[in-house]
Amino acid sequence: MYSLSTCWNSARHTDGRAMLREIRELGFEYAELSHGIRISLVPGILDAVKAGEIKISSVHNFCPLPVGVDKPAPNLYEFSADRERDRQLAIKHTINTLEFAQRVGAPLVVLHFGSMDLKDYTGKLKELLERGEKGSPKFSKVVAEAGAAREAKKKKFYDHSRETLRHLLTEAKFRGVKFGIEIREAVEELPVESDFKSLLEEFPAPNVYYWHDTGHAQIKEDLGFIKHAQFLAERADRLAGFHLHDVKFPARDHFPTGGGDIDFAALKPFVKPEHIKVFELSPKVPLDSVQRGVAHLKRIWGDE
Repeated sequence: MYSLSTCWNSARHTDGRAMLREIRELGFEYAELSHGIRISLVPGILDAVKAGEIKISSVHNFCPLPVGVDKPAPNLYEFSADRERDRQLAIKHTINTLEFAQRVGAPLVVLHFGSMDLKDYTGKLKELLERGEKGSPKFSKVVAEAGAAREAKKKKFYDHSRETLRHLLTEAKFRGVKFGIEIREAVEELPVESDFKSLLEEFPAPNVYYWHDTGHAQIKEDLGFIKHAQFLAERADRLAGFHLHDVKFPARDHFPTGGGDIDFAALKPFVKPEHIKVFELSPKVPLDSVQRGVAHLKRIWGDE
């Protein structure tokens, strides 16, 4: 199933039905409701879904946005937060997302898993990439330092995130909605790449799955932490779906597929028809570029 995320067009719409109609008119039977859905868009979304104009593939936490928030804010409240009040707010608004997912018939909620209090290694490594120092001794030194710092710091934050997820599982099961935990691009974000395996063992299917973001994984490769296709291969048995966008070196993402450096053919062996495949594009991407990017990927991956 292919889908288009409303992150591409939600900001320019005041009516949720018109927002989804624009996606349907591009030929998509499915849309992902992203983390920029304002409360004012909800009535139109519900009308469009009820009328059968479009189906919802997935919902990205937090959706709809908390009252008083009018811009995308997926990290507004973090599962990993030190303050219990912030974790409770993360739980509250994730439950709101689960309720909304159930109302619109979405089978999955995409989650960010939090972050740890760490130096801005991501910014430093991107700066080195900009200067053409990838693979230099200095670059390798920063990668090693960041890796060691993450391992030393992560436990408290990772424990908070796991406990928060545990609190949400009953609600997710009750509503028939599963979670997809997304790979993130920043060094300080959770889960650390090596922790995905144990996390998915701790929280088994059919409740929790891996969510592969092609842009984030490519940036993580460019930052020196993974090999993109290999990372996907090792988690393919628990893969629920994809966010699809391309990356222009160094670390500029949310371009249409085929408009950057990602080798989508190398990822094809791990793609199945039942996976949710969501194009997650910048609002700056023009309509014709969206269409070219979709056609490009389908030529490689097929129409299903």
